Amino acid sequence: MKEDIWLLIGVACIWTALAIGYALAPWGDMIGYARVWGFGAALFFAIAAVVWRAARS
Repeated sequence: MKEDIWLLIGVACIWTALAIGYALAPWGDMIGYARVWGFGAALFFAIAAVVWRAARS
């Protein structure tokens, strides 16, 4: 179960990096993609938190 948590956190970190990359892109139409990647990163962080709580109990 601990490996799942670290995998989810790793995926969330990659998605966060992609969101930042799209947000800082010099093209103006990429901000929509940054929102999508950012929402996905937040979702993966939330899932990791749920799995972490389940593993603790």
